[in-house]
Amino acid sequence: MLSERRLEVLRAIVQDYVGTEEPVGSKALTERHKLGVSPATVRNDMAVLEDEGYIAQPHTSAGRIPTDKGYRLFVDKLAGVKPLSAAERRAIQNFLDGAVDLDDVVARTVRLLAQLTRQVAVVQYPSLTRSSVRHVELLSLAPARIMLVLITDTGRVEQRIVDCPAPVGETLLADLRARLNSRVVGRRFADVPPLVQDLPEGFDPDERPTVSGVLATLLETLVEETEERIMLGGAANLTRFSHDFPLTIRPVLEALEEQMVLLKLLGEAKDSTMTVRIGHENFHEGLNSTSVVAVGYGSGDEAVAKLGVVGPTRMDYPGTMGAVRAVARYVGQILAES
Repeated sequence: MLSERRLEVLRAIVQDYVGTEEPVGSKALTERHKLGVSPATVRNDMAVLEDEGYIAQPHTSAGRIPTDKGYRLFVDKLAGVKPLSAAERRAIQNFLDGAVDLDDVVARTVRLLAQLTRQVAVVQYPSLTRSSVRHVELLSLAPARIMLVLITDTGRVEQRIVDCPAPVGETLLADLRARLNSRVVGRRFADVPPLVQDLPEGFDPDERPTVSGVLATLLETLVEETEERIMLGGAANLTRFSHDFPLTIRPVLEALEEQMVLLKLLGEAKDSTMTVRIGHENFHEGLNSTSVVAVGYGSGDEAVAKLGVVGPTRMDYPGTMGAVRAVARYVGQILAES
């Protein structure tokens, strides 16, 4: 276990390195921070921190920089989440309040996160598997063709075309729409199949094939595995940190182009707990020089998806964590009110 003084020295090294982009020496630490000890004592503390793997010396006769292990200890023990100012909170609310639909909410959230943190922003669309049905609409496109529109409680809209075995009149369409909504509105997706399995039996025999076709399309939409969608923005921000990546930012950009990598990066959206993965804690080799700050968002305590940012390990963790958490909270409020 490190002493409180050595923890303070580590905190000072992280803060100075993030702020100056330069390796930190003992003399600079004692001049900039009220550590209450001599430069010689700080040098001794830095030697211990280096032996323990929390800091490293990038060049001979240079100062020290934090390692992944050092950043991890900083995040876990030393860094509080920096609260946003009242002006920043108002700006977030005003920007997100102007959104007209779910796509606009996600697009605005990506832009906002990228601007606030000056990192790469990643936002997952609300997952269908954690959604409830708000409404099912059936629209006639042709005598034997219907459009099924599924609207979720998070504002997500899924559209499917149903080719029917026979022409469908407006009376049947209105009847099916009403009966379907009476059973599924407000229900979680996982609960819907048993609620509608006997629905065709309530219709005339010649109408049942059409009803069954509509139900089959609805159930396919509910259980679709490929519905996870991601929006990414601010990749150009990485060019400001090119010296933070050992050789080139190309592996980072290539990793960020892969949808499955991004989904794994954000993690499973089970709750609104914040996760911070640093450097080599990231499973993808191309992201070993980056850190990821992600949190779930949704209405109430249950998350329907995740959002976060990706940037170099030399990151303002308290500020980034504060911005990510604040944006997630506002997006959750918008979804709850929509």
